[in-house]
Amino acid sequence: MRWPHADRRRPTRTMAAVAIVATLLIAACGAKRPMPTAPVAPKFADFVFPEAPMDVASQAAVEHQQTGWQYLQTGDTRAADREFTAALKQSAAFYPAEAALGYSALARKDAAAAITHFDRALAKNAQYAPALAGKGDALLSQNHPEQALRAFEGALAAEPNLPGLRSRVEVLKFRTAQQDVAAARKAADEGRVEDARRAYGDAIAASPESAFLYRELAAVDRKAGDAVSALTHAEQAVKLDPTDARSLVLTAQIYEEQHQWSKAADAYTAANTVEPADALTAKADEMRERAAFDSMPAEYKTIEQAPVITRAQLAALLGVHLENLLQRARGTSAPVITDTRGNWAAPWILSVARAGIMDVFPNHTFQPNAPVHRVDLAHAVSQALTRIAEENPRAATRWREARPHFSDVSPGHLSYPAAARAVSSGVMQTLDGGTFQLTRPVSGAEAVQAIGRLEALATSK
Repeated sequence: MRWPHADRRRPTRTMAAVAIVATLLIAACGAKRPMPTAPVAPKFADFVFPEAPMDVASQAAVEHQQTGWQYLQTGDTRAADREFTAALKQSAAFYPAEAALGYSALARKDAAAAITHFDRALAKNAQYAPALAGKGDALLSQNHPEQALRAFEGALAAEPNLPGLRSRVEVLKFRTAQQDVAAARKAADEGRVEDARRAYGDAIAASPESAFLYRELAAVDRKAGDAVSALTHAEQAVKLDPTDARSLVLTAQIYEEQHQWSKAADAYTAANTVEPADALTAKADEMRERAAFDSMPAEYKTIEQAPVITRAQLAALLGVHLENLLQRARGTSAPVITDTRGNWAAPWILSVARAGIMDVFPNHTFQPNAPVHRVDLAHAVSQALTRIAEENPRAATRWREARPHFSDVSPGHLSYPAAARAVSSGVMQTLDGGTFQLTRPVSGAEAVQAIGRLEALATSK
């Protein structure tokens, strides 16, 4: 509590001192009215004494103000009102008396009358802290916590050292935020998206450092189809709490929906660092694969839909999916190839040729636009299996000695060993009637599946 004082600059420490000062002032003016007895404990210790600024101070008005405040602290609001009214009669501009009348009305639990008096004081000084604090109390008693909070914050802005008010503001902020969050969650559960967004906005205004509020708002934004706001709020949640895996996953999901694969991969990886999980690792890998795919030439992107793939497309598939194996297996010298300069797949063609996975023809051509048949795919697969077996002999046990039967390819056929290894390893499959069909063209879908199985063997341990 702030007690009245004589010089209007330093508050007195006890009610006894107040009484002495007031008595001296009254004696100086020749006043004869009785002084109230100082209470053992003030009845309204939380009220902020309406101190009079020097520019509106009048000695007589100050006397009435201080005496009235003593009456108020004994609970005698009628006597207090007489003194505060007398102060106003001494000087109509003495707005501290209006604030004091507001506190007197507040003591009588007449919040509406109190607000009227506080507003009159604030009309003369909009930053008058005692009136703002009192109005906050009155608004709170009327169950207007948001308006009360604004009034309390205004009082603190005007006078930061008002005793006890800052802790009340923090409690009120927390209580208001809790109510807003409850309302927001209820609205979200009921599908009232815009109501939920408004409620979360109010909660954030009351508690702007709470990361979970931004995360929950981002989820609501996402449901509303507002990807821009969703991403903004999810990123803010991560900024406030980089260790919140849920915010990181939500951010990754929003990036994924926007096809920002690399950023999604980074967010999934960050979430996996905070809370390791195989699913997060898989998502990060998937996002990086999609990012790599998007950077590919159009000829590569259309492989899976192609009815027949070309040698250039097969080289690209092998080069992308077996990149590490090819780097380890490549020869010391590059083969001479005369027909791939400027070709979109030239780097991968060189890679598979140097590793001996696909052959360059005797005339030094690769024929990148030639169609791929099953015999061509089988030879490439067989060569890759040889490289895999060199690094992991145990993995080769199931295909090294296998002798599968094909109704259309005899064991003595030149291409039988390659076909046998490709089928025994599970990379390729037999067709109708147990046939292999060496000359059948290879579709993009068939090639993608086969190279995928080959990659799995190359990366198995």
